[in-house]
Amino acid sequence: MSLATVAGPRPPRSATAPHLRAAVIGSGFGGLAAAIRLQSMGFQTVCYEAQDQPGGRASVYEDGGYIFDAGPTVITAPHCLEELFELSGRRMADYVRLLPVTPLYRLQWTDGVAFDYVADEEGLIEQVRRVNPADVDGYRRFADYSRQVFQKGYEELGAVPFLNFTDMLRAAPHLARLRADRSVYATVSRFVKDEHLRQAFSFHPLLVGGNPLEASAIYTLIHWIERKWGVFFPEGGTGALVRGLVRLFEDLGGRLRLDSPVDRVTLEATGTATKHVVHAAGGPPEAFDAVVSNADVHHTYAKLYRGVHGASRRQRRLERMDWSMSLFVLYFGTNRRYPHLAHHTILFGPRFQGLLRDIFHGHRLPEDFSLYLHAPTITDPSLAPPGGESFYVLSPVPHLGNAAIDWEGVAAGYGDAILESLEQHLPGLRDAIVTRRHFTPADFAGRFNAHHGSAFSVAPTLTQSAYFRPHNRDPDIPGLYIVGAGTHPGAGVPGVVNSAKATCDTIAADFHVVGS
Repeated sequence: MSLATVAGPRPPRSATAPHLRAAVIGSGFGGLAAAIRLQSMGFQTVCYEAQDQPGGRASVYEDGGYIFDAGPTVITAPHCLEELFELSGRRMADYVRLLPVTPLYRLQWTDGVAFDYVADEEGLIEQVRRVNPADVDGYRRFADYSRQVFQKGYEELGAVPFLNFTDMLRAAPHLARLRADRSVYATVSRFVKDEHLRQAFSFHPLLVGGNPLEASAIYTLIHWIERKWGVFFPEGGTGALVRGLVRLFEDLGGRLRLDSPVDRVTLEATGTATKHVVHAAGGPPEAFDAVVSNADVHHTYAKLYRGVHGASRRQRRLERMDWSMSLFVLYFGTNRRYPHLAHHTILFGPRFQGLLRDIFHGHRLPEDFSLYLHAPTITDPSLAPPGGESFYVLSPVPHLGNAAIDWEGVAAGYGDAILESLEQHLPGLRDAIVTRRHFTPADFAGRFNAHHGSAFSVAPTLTQSAYFRPHNRDPDIPGLYIVGAGTHPGAGVPGVVNSAKATCDTIAADFHVVGS
């Protein structure tokens, strides 16, 4: 793919990377991946984090010996993480250990149908056969389709920046042949007829903030990613993976500054170059040759770069885009074990399409819900005291721009309703809970500066993907780059880690240094 010249002066010099300084704003997975790549390229890199711990949405909450991963818990495509260590001749195994999870998910419906989603082909086909033998051949054809989408959408385009419309035109014929204009649900429905199986192979866009009824069929590639590599969980929790990435970054000479929220970034002309001056709490302004923002993309333009030419135009464009749903997350620990559980369980409610319409386009909180239950102590019992279990359950809900919900007033009751529903699967649950905490769309907005309290940034629709998504390099502000869920390729751990690869390859070309 070609790299476009930015509107305005590009960094003009071809100095070696050790003389260049980069700031990364935000230490989520995308920010840490970018910081590691920049430091490996020779940039002197500083990573600013507003919170008192690294990880962003992958932070950790602890209470009474119960350890809760606040955000991402499904780790796929482990090679994209391993590559961050290999750049400097290190091994990920020396920093963090990934444990395989099986089944990948357990799916359960209100009518009693259950489905263990496994990675091996024969095991998965047997699960399909148990639900509807007539759909086995259709599943095989769907799997082959998913493999083709994976080869094009992930292997070829997943870490390539779409900076020119011509880049999109080159990809368009392949996307058209794969009918990327169809939704995930519509595509799956062409192959399998049983409604349970349609839902089983369509729910994945929800893991990256997408509506299965609207998200492009390109997201069926997630099925093949899981078939190919499986699902993993870091020993010690997702926080252990964050700590491993931070240690790698610091081993490379990078600096992480916690409790350092960035108020704004100003531009300063120095001869033929443009410096980005970062104004953060707890220290004097610092000048950098490049800034990589892992902050919410709307916050980046509306707050961090306020007053900079081009930022307000980008802000207005973002406000016209569709944003992903939000989440209600309930963390709780029990004084008893539930060994019959799977690590990841999807509990489908009585409605599928109607509930999705209410979540993504409704103006009130639906009375019913579908849930994702995370039980990490099934894989790693050390995350709770002996004899106890750590959980979180999340319910997709409308973002604040669609539904003006008084979350302070309804959160406790909504959590109670979820726990009552879970008791069908976890007998005696409410009596066994010894710690409990919730996180709402208002918290996403307040703690993470998430536009509309969106949990996954810009929604992953076809017209908001690739070139049509906010670019990895800003076209108007020289030296500003974006990583994370709001840029290409999108949300999810592989998505944000690959966004750092696409962005840092662009930086390497712009600054004439050897890429990472």
